[in-house]
Amino acid sequence: MSNQVIGYIVVFGVFIAFMYIAYATRAKRADDFYVAGRRIKPFWNGMAVAADWMSAASFISMAGAIAALGYDGLAYIMGWTGGYVVLALVLAPYLRKFGKYTAPDFIGDRYESQVARAVAIICAIVISFTYCVAQVAGAGIIMGRLMGLPMKVAIAIGVIIVIASTVMGGMKSITWTQCAQYIVLIIGYLIPVTALCIKFYGHPLPQLAYGDILQKIVAKEKELNITPLYIEPFTKMSMADMWVLTLVLMIGTAGLPHIMMRFFTTPLVRDARYSAGWALVFIGALYITAPAYAAFQKYVVLHDVVGKPISQLPEWVSAWGKVGLLKIKDAIELGGNGDGILQFKELDLHRDIVVLSMPEIAQLPYIVSALVAAGGLAAAISTADGLLMVIAAAISHDLYYKMINPNASENTRVILGKSLIGFFAIIAGIVAAGNIGFIVQIVAWAFSLAAASFFPAIVMGVFDKRTNTYGAVIGMIGGLLITIFYILGVKFGWPVKISPIAGIKDQGAGLFGMAFNFLSCIIISRLTPPPSEKIMDLVDHLRYPKKLTDAHD
Repeated sequence: MSNQVIGYIVVFGVFIAFMYIAYATRAKRADDFYVAGRRIKPFWNGMAVAADWMSAASFISMAGAIAALGYDGLAYIMGWTGGYVVLALVLAPYLRKFGKYTAPDFIGDRYESQVARAVAIICAIVISFTYCVAQVAGAGIIMGRLMGLPMKVAIAIGVIIVIASTVMGGMKSITWTQCAQYIVLIIGYLIPVTALCIKFYGHPLPQLAYGDILQKIVAKEKELNITPLYIEPFTKMSMADMWVLTLVLMIGTAGLPHIMMRFFTTPLVRDARYSAGWALVFIGALYITAPAYAAFQKYVVLHDVVGKPISQLPEWVSAWGKVGLLKIKDAIELGGNGDGILQFKELDLHRDIVVLSMPEIAQLPYIVSALVAAGGLAAAISTADGLLMVIAAAISHDLYYKMINPNASENTRVILGKSLIGFFAIIAGIVAAGNIGFIVQIVAWAFSLAAASFFPAIVMGVFDKRTNTYGAVIGMIGGLLITIFYILGVKFGWPVKISPIAGIKDQGAGLFGMAFNFLSCIIISRLTPPPSEKIMDLVDHLRYPKKLTDAHD
C-alpha cells in the first residue's frame, strides 16, 4: 500500500468519524444550535474549549515561530497561556451568569443599545473572519502536503471539509466533535517529538530534555558561526515588542468571541470557571511541549541539513520543497555561493512546516505523518468551526433575530446560520489563497483586534457600572479602527506607511486600540449620562461571587 493511500485512509477515516459524531449529535433547536442547550459539563467543555482554541496556529505554527524566533518566540507561549488565567478569573463566570448566547448579545443588553449590539456584531465578524483565514490556510498546508496538490487547490478542499463539519448541527455537534478532535490532535502532536526524544535520550519526555537540547543547539551554532544564537533574547523583536505582543495575546485570548461563546454552554455559572480550569490542563499538554518541539527540530536541521552537500540532503527536504514550503538558495543568482554545500542562510524553511515535518525528520512510519496531518487538520477544523459559529450567530441571532425580525422562527434562524457558515468559509478560503502571512502572524492580528475591541467593553461592562453606551461604542469603534489602521500601515504600507512605534510591530497593534478603548469607556462615560438604574443594579449583582449560584442561571 502506497504512502499516499495510507495518508488518505487515516485522514479521511478520522474526518468521517468526526462527521458521524456531528450527525449523531446534530442540533434541532435554536438553543442547541447556539449554546448546546447549556448542558455541557466542565470536563467536556474544557476539552472542547482547548480544541476550539488550539488552532492551526498552536498545532502547526507556534513551534515553528519559536524555532524561527528563538527566545523571542516564547511570547506566544506566555501570552496565550496567560490569557486563560485572565479569562477564568475576570470574565468566564460573569458572562455565563448574564445568561446570553453571544458576546454581542451581552454588549447589546448590558449597554441597552442596538447601536452597541451592531458595533459588537461587526467586531465579532472582523475578529472571527481574520482568525478563520489562518485556520483555512493551515488546512490547505496539510492537504497540500498530504495530496501533493498546489496550495490553492488544497485550500479549496480544506474549505469543503470545514463547511461539511460545521453546518451539521451548530454548537451542540461542534462541542462533541471538538472533544474528539482534541484527542486526535494531542496524540498526533506528541508522538513524533516523543519518538525523537526516545531516540536521542532514551526516555519519552521531551520537556525534560529541553535544557540539554538547547545547549546542543548553541554548541552547533557556534561551530557553524551562526549568529545571533538561538537562546539570545530580543534579537528578532525589541524588548518592547516582545512584551507588548505577550500582553496583547493575553488580553486577546480573554476577548475572543468564539472562546467566550463556549462558556455560555455550561449548565451552571460555577461550571464556567471550572471549564476554564480544565481547558488549561488540556492546553498545557501541548504548550509545555511546543518549545521542546521547536528545539528538537532546530537541532536536527543544524546537525543533519546545514553544512551538508545539497545532493545528499534527507528525503524530507526534497518532499517539502515540492510543496513550495522549503527552498534552497545555493545558486549565486538566488544569493548563495553556488558551492553545492548548504549554508544556514541558504535554507529558507517555512516556519509552518516544523511540526508537520517532524515524523519524517524522526524517520517514523508514514502512518505517523498521516496521524500528525489528521491532528493538524483537527486543530484547524475545530477552531474554524467555532469561529464560523460566531459569525453565523452574530448575523442570524444578534442582527437578524434581535434587530431585524424578532418573530423569526427557530428553523429560519438555524437555516440562515448554516448558510452564513458556508458563505464565510468560502470567502476565508479566497483570502487565505493570497498567502498574506504566516499562520501565527494572522492569528496574532485577530488577538490584537479582540484585545482592542471586545475585552475593554466587556471588562468595563462587568466591573464598572458607570460605563455607558457612549463610552463603550466609541471605544469599540475607535479601538478596532486604530488596530486595523496600524496593522495595515506597518505590514502592508496601506493606506499610508507606518513605522513601528517604539519597535512595536503589526502583531502588537492591539495595544494602541486597547488603550483608546479603556480611556473612552472611562472618560466619555463620565462626561455623558449614566446607565439606567436597572443596569447599574444588574452590574452590582454580577460581581457578587457568593451569588453565582443555580438560582440565577
